[in-house]
Amino acid sequence: MSIKLTELLKINHPIIQAPMFLVSNVDMVTEAMKSGIAGCIPALNYRTPNELRLAAKALKEAKVQGGSFGFNLIVNKSNVKYKSQLEIICEEGCDFIITSLGSPEETIKQAHKVGIKVFCDVVDLKFAKKVESLGADAIIAVNNQAGGHRGNISPKDLITELVENCNIPIISAGGVGCKADVDKILSYGASGVSVGSPFIASVEAHVTDEYKQACVDYGSEDIVMTERISGTPCTVINTPYVKKIGTKATWIENMLNKNRKLKKWVKMIRFSIGMNATKKAATKATYKTVWVAGPSIEYTKAILPTKDIVKRFVD
Repeated sequence: MSIKLTELLKINHPIIQAPMFLVSNVDMVTEAMKSGIAGCIPALNYRTPNELRLAAKALKEAKVQGGSFGFNLIVNKSNVKYKSQLEIICEEGCDFIITSLGSPEETIKQAHKVGIKVFCDVVDLKFAKKVESLGADAIIAVNNQAGGHRGNISPKDLITELVENCNIPIISAGGVGCKADVDKILSYGASGVSVGSPFIASVEAHVTDEYKQACVDYGSEDIVMTERISGTPCTVINTPYVKKIGTKATWIENMLNKNRKLKKWVKMIRFSIGMNATKKAATKATYKTVWVAGPSIEYTKAILPTKDIVKRFVD
């Protein structure tokens, strides 16, 4: 697709500061916009509808020419706040919504009524074609280098396949830690990139200094997949504690997951426990901390202001 992310969002550089659970915030996105890129925040980072509404208002006031902002919505049934979050976002307005983990059909329908673009997370061609048929404005192609819950296909293979078979812009998510990575991804035909983990170690991130420093001290080879957080494989930093507890689900969890009647409830409980653990890891460091991050922390050498991190991708 010839439309570039810069044209789609009217930004200076083809980069989205990716939405990160408990990491992304108004301060980070404000600085991202000032630097000429787009920023996105998970709606679930806000506990109440009023907090989400205030964040949207603050970002509208902070928006500058050459920057844009959006929100990430979990659109499946596990997010009981979904409908109220979508309503607030559509009422207050933003430039785009990124949907994850479910059908984006209702989001696309409601967002388009008020002129908000919708980008959809996908991990393969099947889902890419599905969201395209529903009217998505662009595809977020989550590859096997992404942080958190990632895909299984390499950036090059995934982008190439989607570009050849889809008629809407492809935005690559995962594996971008420096400008050379941006250039490489764009050379595959992507319209832009979504970058998350490098911004964990930003001054504006409201996480512990220990979490930020871990992103400085560790590199791509220290990222491992674990089943111990949400029940779904997730990338984390391989700290001594992670090595101690292991990365595979316990035999009890495996046994329960095979039980058709209990499987759904086991997943819900495991997800709830995992989200609480992730929240504690972001806000309080202990020897039992598990930090979520992707291999793109390889180029993170210091805790820096967001504007300086952006420079790494555009200079």
